[in-house]
Amino acid sequence: MAWKGSEVAQHNDDKSCWVIVHGKAYDVTDFLPEHPGGSGIILKYAGKDATEAFEPVHPPDTLDKYLDRSKHLGDVDMATVAREEAAEDPDEAARLEAVARKPLLSQCYNLFDFEAVARRTMKRTAWGYYSSGADDEITMRENHNAFHRIWFRPRVLVDVAEVDLSTTMLGAKCSVPFYVTATALGKLGHPEGEVVLTRAAHTHGVIQMLPTLASCSLDEMMDAARGDQVQWLQLYVNRDRAVTRRI
Repeated sequence: MAWKGSEVAQHNDDKSCWVIVHGKAYDVTDFLPEHPGGSGIILKYAGKDATEAFEPVHPPDTLDKYLDRSKHLGDVDMATVAREEAAEDPDEAARLEAVARKPLLSQCYNLFDFEAVARRTMKRTAWGYYSSGADDEITMRENHNAFHRIWFRPRVLVDVAEVDLSTTMLGAKCSVPFYVTATALGKLGHPEGEVVLTRAAHTHGVIQMLPTLASCSLDEMMDAARGDQVQWLQLYVNRDRAVTRRI
């Protein structure tokens, strides 16, 4: 028998926290202190339908992977769940206008161009995540400064009719001396998430590192690979080693 929305709504704090995802109820009380994004974001949806917030940032197998089956509580009669009207974002109209007027991809010549477009067109949450770093952000700033200290050595009278940028990284051949690194929450930037990067990496012969906290599952990213495409794995070791072994 399905749970009623009023029953789920009673479990709305850190003592007993239930959420609804895709029409099913889950008891996430014990998971609150383990959530990588902190307990606050989960408690915001305690006793409520969290699907809209959950879907863009979690792969489909997240609840099976991290939540014991005993915490999967079953179906919810969604007709009985109270609906909350989302607060209107005063900046959304301007963002959508910027999306409609964004330049062609071929008109972006460097990373600064991409950054300028992203700042205007991404949703606030997405831009906040992609443009920030951990803690005091000193590593992010130093990385930025380090690249400014790299100069190409000027040469003259060199035949540049054909330029070969290919190299090897950790023994793997690649078309250019950089790779697609592991960045979580790909669906904040594109509805298909990291699999878009997988396909692009294959097309251009670039290595991709698969993130532990991707919006897509590892299976989805690996299934999107083609032929002998090289993929690396970034691994965050969970305090519960059984979770890491399942990965």
